[in-house]
Amino acid sequence: MTTALSKMKALRLDRADGPGGLSLADVDIPTPARGEVRVALKAASINHRELWITRGQYPGMQLPCTLGCDGAGVIEAVGEGVDASRVGSAVMLYPGLNWGPDLRFPAADFGLLGMPGPGTLAQFVCVADANALDKPDYLSFEEAAAVPLAALTAWRGLVTKAGLTSSENLLITGAGGGVATFALQIAVALGAAVFVTSSHAETLEHAIKLGVREGFNYRDEGWPKALRKAAGGVDVAFDGAPAAAFAGYSRALNRGARVVIYGSTAGLQFPCSAADLFLKNLNIMGTNVGTRQELQLLLAFLQQHQIRPQIERTFTLTDATRALAHLEGAHGFGKVVVKI
Repeated sequence: MTTALSKMKALRLDRADGPGGLSLADVDIPTPARGEVRVALKAASINHRELWITRGQYPGMQLPCTLGCDGAGVIEAVGEGVDASRVGSAVMLYPGLNWGPDLRFPAADFGLLGMPGPGTLAQFVCVADANALDKPDYLSFEEAAAVPLAALTAWRGLVTKAGLTSSENLLITGAGGGVATFALQIAVALGAAVFVTSSHAETLEHAIKLGVREGFNYRDEGWPKALRKAAGGVDVAFDGAPAAAFAGYSRALNRGARVVIYGSTAGLQFPCSAADLFLKNLNIMGTNVGTRQELQLLLAFLQQHQIRPQIERTFTLTDATRALAHLEGAHGFGKVVVKI
């Protein structure tokens, strides 16, 4: 199954001045080093981090680079020290690099595929053998490619960090994004009572169809009061835009509530009362991505509950720049996938 080609197509970023710096280029097909496998990619998914990278909003930028940290495909070559029987295996990729020895948080040099590692918006990619996990049989390549970064971020935030239980109320802000969508699917499967916010009625309707108890339009000034009335109180808040949302839901937090911050879409600063923290015994914690072991636990959970990613739209690799434009401007609910 080893390819006889020497070049492949890859979405390359040559200059960090926005998506205009991207082009579909011919680059050398990588050779797997010792302990690595080469995967012929069938699909990749995109995340907002790709947009940030195109604008230079990533530490230690090194250009040119191939974008993309999520992918699924078939192993078609192995490096020294890797079992040759893996050739032909359908896999999905763990996107992390160098998590480190402490499972509580990543090491200082932790990174992801697609910056600083090789990217998945390409025909081939080489990764560590251990990072190529068996693709769940019930998922297509497109569905498998949609899982890793977003679903793992949601799983670590809700399960590892917050310890969400079936008897608790969960608020997810900004429903519709990839991470938030997986969070609500995971939480519903856990049996928690899930409430969400969005500025779009269609998004709220979609969320309710997936099992959410109630949704609130955060452009409505009365949404915090409506949340308190509907939920009675919030045990866990999962928030990717605390600068815009925290002040609204903070009064609804129960004693001992956990607030998990996984992004800063609306800004870096948000108001927080010290009195609320110690009087209510609140825990505010940050999270990002997760370990390979957590991804394996997540995959078992998804398969047990037959959870499928919500894929909003699929593009081809030749239209990958349009996929990024869609994510930035017209995206509504779930993941955007690139078929390779």
